[in-house]
Amino acid sequence: MSTLLSIGHGYSARALARLLVPQGWRVIGTVRSEDKAAVIASEGVEPLIWPGADLGPALAEATHLLTSVAPGPEGDPVLNALGDQIAAHDFDWAGYLSTTGVYGDHDGDWVDEDTPLDPSTKRGRHRVDAEAGWQALNLPLHIFRLAGIYGPGRGPFAKVRAGTARRIVKPGQVFSRIHVEDIAQVLAASIARPNPGRVYNLCDDDPAPPQDVIGYAAELLNLPLPPEEDFETAQMTPMARSFYAESKKVRNGRIKEELGVTLKYPTYRDGLRALLEAEDG
Repeated sequence: MSTLLSIGHGYSARALARLLVPQGWRVIGTVRSEDKAAVIASEGVEPLIWPGADLGPALAEATHLLTSVAPGPEGDPVLNALGDQIAAHDFDWAGYLSTTGVYGDHDGDWVDEDTPLDPSTKRGRHRVDAEAGWQALNLPLHIFRLAGIYGPGRGPFAKVRAGTARRIVKPGQVFSRIHVEDIAQVLAASIARPNPGRVYNLCDDDPAPPQDVIGYAAELLNLPLPPEEDFETAQMTPMARSFYAESKKVRNGRIKEELGVTLKYPTYRDGLRALLEAEDG
């Protein structure tokens, strides 16, 4: 039996498990609380609370490894705690979920997997360091650089309905996005066709300004368009403002050409319509 150990079994990893568990996979997932353990157990995943539990037995039984834990100023917590143990195991496939933030700011131009890494935020620099740390373990590693993630429970509709959605406009600003179900199908495709050492961008076909996404959500809901706010004068948290520090369009050709992926939601319009139809259904 194939066994996936998913460290930091969160939003994207849960979507992958929804594909693998019905195929007969054993999935072991780490979470940080009893409440989250109960949630993933209800989805057919064996929960371990970590930090806390001894992951040695799960590592020994795992044929596949996925880590979704974000690094911080002290580095990657999984590498710090378990790097030596992980390096000692023989996996069929290993995956690390990173971010397109590693490319930095490109003034709205295109980037691909061969673009030099030049992050302009602390979060991006932490990711570059973490990628290098995972690559140094000599695993059959695949790195997945994720664009902005959306999907069930993570769409703009709640804020639009509540009247709290904001259309903040910064001229030339553009982001790439990816629906969580497309993340899952790319990961599953890579597991089926391993290519250790490969890096993949995970994003859709339609990079767009953030205000356009909010505007389309309002249109779908038949609600008034939130007013535009100028980025320079808008009241924003430092974290929110930092997301506007980088503008780029991300190419996704490699997931299509090498993994044979056809995106379920190639544009944010496709994804938002499907989210709203699921709510109504």
